[in-house]
Amino acid sequence: MNHLFAGPVDKLLGAFGVTPAYAAAPITNAVAMELLVFCIMVCFFLMVRMSLSVETPNGVQHLAEMTHEFVSDQGEQIIGHGFERFTGYLTVIFVFILVSNLMGLIPGLESPTANITVPLGLALVTFAYYHYHGVRANGFGYIKQFLGPLPLLAPLMFIIEIISHCARVLSLTVRLYANMFAGDLLTLVFFSLAPVGIPLIFLGLHLGVAVVQAYVFMLLAMVYLSLAISHDH
Repeated sequence: MNHLFAGPVDKLLGAFGVTPAYAAAPITNAVAMELLVFCIMVCFFLMVRMSLSVETPNGVQHLAEMTHEFVSDQGEQIIGHGFERFTGYLTVIFVFILVSNLMGLIPGLESPTANITVPLGLALVTFAYYHYHGVRANGFGYIKQFLGPLPLLAPLMFIIEIISHCARVLSLTVRLYANMFAGDLLTLVFFSLAPVGIPLIFLGLHLGVAVVQAYVFMLLAMVYLSLAISHDH
């Protein structure tokens, strides 16, 4: 990718006053892996759209329906009434993180979520998303969630709540990054020490961690959404 697009990317970054550390290779592995995940997801959803059938659903449609039902069930339990309008975002964030995490199981590839900038970007987007819907659902009354029940303590509670919400970004970022980085590192170490046998155990653990971390990220996003759109202050 750098061989083909290094020049245009350097010019684009220069327009924003950003100078890449390596002008000949401004596209990092994490960005390249993210683009690959994006392409995989686009192809998957296009295949689902083109093969939709009520009478003879294929395997791709079954997989898409299972994913949708899983996310919808979780959303109904956690968010409750009106969860449907969030299902699209939650499904995409879950599938994106899951596929990104699983990339590390393929020889020659790496998990983009093992680079801290990717989990940070996902956390910031989720942060903006749930605040947007909090304001949308409550209007200016959304600020009441930051002030607490006692007027005298409102200034203190406001500061505490701001810190708490910023800590959510840190929590989402570090949890996903640390687990995937450690999983990739352990797999690489044991493959270098013993190419056969033992690494398979860690590949299985990596698979489990990949699924759990995608689920946890989606689950926390649902929790934050349910709190943001709540009308009971």
